[in-house]
Amino acid sequence: MGQSLIGTDLTILGDKITIISQNKLQIDGDVRGDVNGKQIIIGEDGSVVGTVCAEQIEVRGGVRGAIKAQTVMLHPTSVVEGDIFHQSLSISEGAQFDGRVRRAKDLAEITPNLDVNSYPHAGEQTS
Repeated sequence: MGQSLIGTDLTILGDKITIISQNKLQIDGDVRGDVNGKQIIIGEDGSVVGTVCAEQIEVRGGVRGAIKAQTVMLHPTSVVEGDIFHQSLSISEGAQFDGRVRRAKDLAEITPNLDVNSYPHAGEQTS
């Protein structure tokens, strides 16, 4: 089980991009796009503008967009603007959260898509 890191010196920008991690992903930089993975940790210096979907998500930094996971943990330093879809949710004292929370009735709506081949290839036109 490996771990990937988007460091504090890295900003990822793009139109309709999706980052997919098959294992653990720590985001300490800035991502403007969707992020899918098994386990995602958004560090105190990290931020995501887009949808974050994983089996487990820990937020210590910022997220502006939907969060979808079986287990979601918002730490005291987190700032989240967006809806959270979950099976299990913990919000620490001091966490900033503005959005709606809904417990998922169906696991399919919070299961991350980790199949790279199901996404359009670069340069392909989607209709």
